Amino acid sequence: MLSSSANAYDYPLDIAAIRDPSIPTGIPGGTELLHFVDALVARAPKDLTRAQTAIINTFDQESLVDAAAVFGNFEMMNRVAEGSGIPISPQAMERMRDTIDELGLISLLKS
Repeated sequence: MLSSSANAYDYPLDIAAIRDPSIPTGIPGGTELLHFVDALVARAPKDLTRAQTAIINTFDQESLVDAAAVFGNFEMMNRVAEGSGIPISPQAMERMRDTIDELGLISLLKS
């Protein structure tokens, strides 16, 4: 979805920023959003407070609520998919091949 959004708004997304925070995302506020997601996943309260403040300063309070809602929705969908045992189809793997290779995810998918 990140790639689709970047294409829709003609942003020069650098997907490598997901694995290396020193790389600019190419999306306005992208770095702040990545820090927010990282803090949520790591359950790091101090980092989360900094990330929330950065999103509010970069965008506004409503955008923080939107970002949290998007994160929550993705988390819910992933839990449902994992809990029901939905496999990743070979076609989906092939469609995502560039992203999987760029982020080095193939080793995670094999484990």
